[in-house]
Amino acid sequence: MHILLACDKFKGTLTSAQVAAELTPPLTAAGHTVASVPIADGGDGTVAAALAAGFEQRTATVAGPLGHPVEATWAQSGRTAIVELAEASGIALVSPTRDTALNAGTHGTGEVVAAALDAGCSKIVLAVGGSSSTDGGAGMLAALGAQFLNDSGQSVPTGGLGLLEVAQVDLTGLDDRLRDVEVVLASDVDNPLLGETGAAAVYGPQKGASDTEVALLDRALTHLRDRFADAGGADAEAIARIALTPGAGAAGGTGFGALAGLGAQVRPGADYIMELVGFEDAFSSAELVVTGEGRFDVQTLSGKGPGAVIDRGREAGVPVWVVCGAAEITSEEAPGVSGIVELRSLAPEETCMTSPAAVVRQAGERLAELLRA
Repeated sequence: MHILLACDKFKGTLTSAQVAAELTPPLTAAGHTVASVPIADGGDGTVAAALAAGFEQRTATVAGPLGHPVEATWAQSGRTAIVELAEASGIALVSPTRDTALNAGTHGTGEVVAAALDAGCSKIVLAVGGSSSTDGGAGMLAALGAQFLNDSGQSVPTGGLGLLEVAQVDLTGLDDRLRDVEVVLASDVDNPLLGETGAAAVYGPQKGASDTEVALLDRALTHLRDRFADAGGADAEAIARIALTPGAGAAGGTGFGALAGLGAQVRPGADYIMELVGFEDAFSSAELVVTGEGRFDVQTLSGKGPGAVIDRGREAGVPVWVVCGAAEITSEEAPGVSGIVELRSLAPEETCMTSPAAVVRQAGERLAELLRA
């Protein structure tokens, strides 16, 4: 049988390519032919998936979430760049504290975009999961030439708290090269910018914000939206619609900044990244597909990479098996899933975390046994 491995990362342990590397030997030993294609949903791990699919690795030294220098990796294929916000402005680079919640910014992400422009890229794909900031993308835009000024005409401090000082948004200084660049916002979330389901309310606590600070950050993002509406030539109604757009609340409102400041288009992260890495070509000859991630649950089926693979298999009548660290739902609760192999059924949780490659290899052996049955 020809099997396609299309796994996402196992967060905190293995990349998608590493998962495929461990599943392949036991399946080929059982007589199957195996191909693999990495998948991602626009969150952290997207660049790694692109590199595994043949994109070229690029690096840039940029400002981290709180200003310290970090080495950010991005991916390039031809004139297309994949810029992963988590590489420059991710929560993994800092601790989820009050300082992070209020002051982390996306300036470094803008610097990576600038590096992609310097490399001649005409399409920028922003993968915006795993952020540390709630700055509405202001830092990213500032790195690209926009100005966020206070009443004295001075640039405001980086971060969500600084947004409350913004008296004027000036986009006239944005890098001229952006006019000829297609910007795509690849997002696995559909949150608007503001309110109970907005950037601050839903994701602020993960970044260290208390209830009081969440309210403060939501007010800061509201203030930013209003200043965008006041900007010269801006259409206030259009800005209000952008703030309500699904995905505007992604990455602490970076989605809003990309939409309002860069004219980005929103695309479902999983589907778009699958398109970029050539999933359909690999899928066309598959007789069975194996997908997976660290935790398989109802959220997997709504916008995550493995969920998109399962949907594609169901549409085409191709069986799909799931390999995961832990499954919170059964195959009966996941239409299109033929079976599930859990790492935690093969080894203690501690072993799954400390020796994940070996346990994934065991999962491949178990899958091969089940396919023989």
